[in-house]
Formats: sequence, structure tokens, C-alpha cells
Amino acid sequence: MKIALIGYGKMGKTIEKMAVAQGHEIVLKIDISNYDELTTENLRKADVAIEFTRPESAMNNILSCFKAGVPIVSGTTGWVEKKEEVDALCKSYKGAFFYASNYSVGVNIFFALNRYLAKLMDTQPQYGIEMEEIHHTEKLDAPSGTAITLAEGIMGHVSRKKEWINEPSAQSTLLPIISKRIPKVKGTHQVNYTSAIDDLEIKHVAHSREGFAGGAIQAAEWIIGKEGSFGMQDMLGF
Repeated sequence: MKIALIGYGKMGKTIEKMAVAQGHEIVLKIDISNYDELTTENLRKADVAIEFTRPESAMNNILSCFKAGVPIVSGTTGWVEKKEEVDALCKSYKGAFFYASNYSVGVNIFFALNRYLAKLMDTQPQYGIEMEEIHHTEKLDAPSGTAITLAEGIMGHVSRKKEWINEPSAQSTLLPIISKRIPKVKGTHQVNYTSAIDDLEIKHVAHSREGFAGGAIQAAEWIIGKEGSFGMQDMLGF
């Protein structure tokens, strides 16, 4: 598999290391210093593109791949309000687009567990619900894309929660997400259900970037030859 890496930060470098070890070839590496090389001609050297950049550049990166006819796997977060627009563009270009806020298989099992627990808690209004996410100080967006996915999973099943808010709140219709940025810390996501009688907590802690990078490579292998917009639930069969 020939891969174009769009974004060559810590995640891009981890993907490169793991992909090469698996026998894949990196044919294009794009970062801010050579962004002018993100051309149709260069992209067409690849079987698939993997994109981990910044929210303000994600849309253009994805569109460039659609125009080149190259499947793209994106892990950039902080731009989800444009997801429907990207899905429509993918359809119009007859492209292939894979997006996940988190490529870890463990996190996606956590997403499924979160949705199931939310279904059970819909009929238990005595429990307050609050989320917490902790990341290193280099992560600029808050809340994380993973936290937003978790929040959407809860709101999709707990009817009393109408929207999330990125601060503490006692308002019954709001779902608080507490974001913390701490140097050199493991990425952590936790959902707390609290009542006067007891508390329930579910939590995921990421020990390294390799889980995310491995999932992105797996998604790249999976999407080649397909058409449409996909996510981890499609690949994992959840």
C-alpha cells in the first residue's frame, strides 16, 4: 500500500514508523513547510491518504484528495460542524472518505459501551451525568473530538440531555464536559453517572499513540476500493 501522509507531526511520524514496519510505502509527506506539494499529481502517486492536521486546513486537505480521486482517512478533530458538507462533497466526487474522532479499537469499544449504558440510564433521572477528558497541553481543541463523540452517544439515548457544554453545569438539560490540559499526561476520557445513592464510572486511558496510528493504518487498508463516507463502526461491524 502506497500512503500519502498529510500532516507530519507526532501522529504522522508514528503512522510512518508503523506503516513501514508493516511493509507499506510512504510516497508523500506533507507538513506546513511543504504544503505547496499537496497537488493532484503528487497525491495520485498514493493508493490512499492519511490526514492528521489542524481543523482550519482539514477541509482543503480532504477536498484535494477527492479531486485527485484518492481515498482519504482523516483523524483531524475540531471541524465536525462541516462533516455533512464533506459527506456531500464525497458523494458528488464519488470519493472515499473515512473519518473517526479516535482510531483506537479500544476507544471504539468504549463508544459502544457508552451508548449502551446511556440507553439504560435514560429511565434513571436520579443520576446526574458529567464527562471529563484529559490531554497533554499540545492538544489545542477542547473538548476533544473523542469527548464530543461520547457526548453525542449519550444525548442520542438520554432524552433529558439536549446539548453539551464545555464547563461545569447543574442545568438538567445540559451535559457538562470538563476539559483539562496537563503536561505529559496520558489521554483519558471518563463518563460519570452520580446519584445520592451511588456512582457509576466508565473510563478509557490511552497509553501511547500506537493504538490510534494502528487503527488509522487499518482504516486505510480497509477503504481502498470503496466509495462513500465511512467510520469505525463500519470497519469494526459495531
